[in-house]
Amino acid sequence: MDSTWIPAPQATVAAVLAQPSNWRRWWPALDLGVHEWRGPKGMRWVVRRVEGHPGLTGTAEVWLQPSRDGVIAHFFLRLDVVPGGRLTRSAAVRLERRCRLDTKHAFWTLADDLDPGRVGRLCSTRGGSA
Repeated sequence: MDSTWIPAPQATVAAVLAQPSNWRRWWPALDLGVHEWRGPKGMRWVVRRVEGHPGLTGTAEVWLQPSRDGVIAHFFLRLDVVPGGRLTRSAAVRLERRCRLDTKHAFWTLADDLDPGRVGRLCSTRGGSA
């Protein structure tokens, strides 16, 4: 799970979120299929496949919560090992970190695109650099 504040109207962020071309660019390791389009509240997907991990499937969601003059984009990702599949602990940690960094990069880029004049996003990562 990860959350990022985006300085743009909820409807604007939801419209960008609804564009399938963004999903592959934002989360290149995930093959996503729409499960539920929630309008201005966000979107839910089925994760059909995870690149490099054929034994994983799951769900993903971006929930848009209004906050001040923008929204907080909450990203949730749940992956399950399919019967017969396997995932080592170290591979799970690497995959989690990759998805978190992909999400931060996507949402910070979106924030910069939607409000290019604002200076206020700071990078803080634990245990390494982004």
